[in-house]
Amino acid sequence: MSKNVLKEGKTAQNTWFVKNEEKIERNSEILHELQHDLENRHVTEPKHSTKVQAATKSLSHLISLAAETLPDLNSDHFGKLFDRYGSKKVVLLGEASHGTSEFYQARAAISKRLIEEHGFNIVAIEGDWPDGHSVDRYVRHRSVGNTEKPFKRFPSWMWKNTDAQAFIKWLHRHNSKLDFEKKVGFYGLDMYSMRESIGQVLNYLKRVDPEAARVARDRYNCLSPWLREPAEYGAATLVGLKKCEPGVLEQLNDLLKNRVEYAKNDGLSFFDAHMNARVVESAEKYYRVMYYGDAESWNLRDTHMFETLQSLMKNVPNGKAIVWAHNSHIGDARATEMGSERGELNIGQLCRQAYGDEAALIGFGTHTGTVTAASKWDSPAQTMRVIPSRPDSYERLCHDADKRRFLLDLHKNEHLRKQLMKPLLERFIGVIYRPNTERWSHYTECVLPSQFDAYVWFDETKAVTPLRKEHLHEGEPETYPFGL
Repeated sequence: MSKNVLKEGKTAQNTWFVKNEEKIERNSEILHELQHDLENRHVTEPKHSTKVQAATKSLSHLISLAAETLPDLNSDHFGKLFDRYGSKKVVLLGEASHGTSEFYQARAAISKRLIEEHGFNIVAIEGDWPDGHSVDRYVRHRSVGNTEKPFKRFPSWMWKNTDAQAFIKWLHRHNSKLDFEKKVGFYGLDMYSMRESIGQVLNYLKRVDPEAARVARDRYNCLSPWLREPAEYGAATLVGLKKCEPGVLEQLNDLLKNRVEYAKNDGLSFFDAHMNARVVESAEKYYRVMYYGDAESWNLRDTHMFETLQSLMKNVPNGKAIVWAHNSHIGDARATEMGSERGELNIGQLCRQAYGDEAALIGFGTHTGTVTAASKWDSPAQTMRVIPSRPDSYERLCHDADKRRFLLDLHKNEHLRKQLMKPLLERFIGVIYRPNTERWSHYTECVLPSQFDAYVWFDETKAVTPLRKEHLHEGEPETYPFGL
């Protein structure tokens, strides 16, 4: 019976993909022609009126005057320029791509300063909760046990790269000097780990309450046919398969009902189990709604990440958090087409609404260089050339300011802020980069001064280096999480 239902689910999924792929193919032909024209225009530079050219030049000049030149990334002084955000409760550090070395290095330098000088004690990343937990055990000098090596799923280079590795090692060393309650934690905010999170909940209950573990296994068994390919679960529910939501919610509620008993002996392990149960609850709903193709799945994911951040800040005494995530997640969605046209929200918007002036949203950008990305989902990582930014973009304004790297405080200069309020294009490169359709695949209209509190600029950047065996050293402690 389950095989037949699964087959029907796959058929529905295939129908959905075929239907949408036909639309994509038709649109791609049109987009290809438009892109060809646009790329040719890009090469020859579109002709603007003298008035428009003068206005653009004036804006770049204003940026140049307001920009605070950043020292070399290896300088101890780099992080000092961000002391102005030390009193915040949460500082969100973005990136214009998931594969740019300078963005990782800069976030590391800023984070070190905020941790050492301003008491920040949470580093939360756009990564899955179980993966973050594995790294957390390492950086806080807890035994790893039988924990699986983290960051196995595509795109592994997001966190398995030499820059992220260097920061994690630094955090391990930093924490070695501190009592446990003062050690800085490392956490994943995301919810793509349904299978791993179910395993973590069951393993926890086996240790503390074997009978509860049996009940939990029965509840989660509803999801077992789809744990390898959870997207198929959503397809199956479209053809009438019963939803697994009731059992998943019952399990989360049972954990909460027993939290006093479970947490009295090991509060950290209970908190981890509870957060994994939340991941399962969010993921079950996410894979059910993803086929509807609207903002609901995006909003569910970012709301989950925000609520995970809130849980961390409540659970950690005097919690002050640093978030590492893409600009699309940490810039206020209301200042972009995401929010204004598609009805999407994100972590940055939710943090502003919850924490007001105690939240700082810091975006990152670049003009050109190289990036580590894939040409399509689940494809190998490549080093790709980043096309120079478009003339009608915020990136081009920053490039024309003629400074290699700088910090632009978008609240410091009211005149500049007002001048930059006209919507312009902004580039978003995720784990996929499609230079042949860059305008349509990666640019969207934004209002930079409303989107971010500050903007960090690197005119030319290079790709991150994915971790390989030669980057691992003999004699690493057993707690080291990055075995390959």
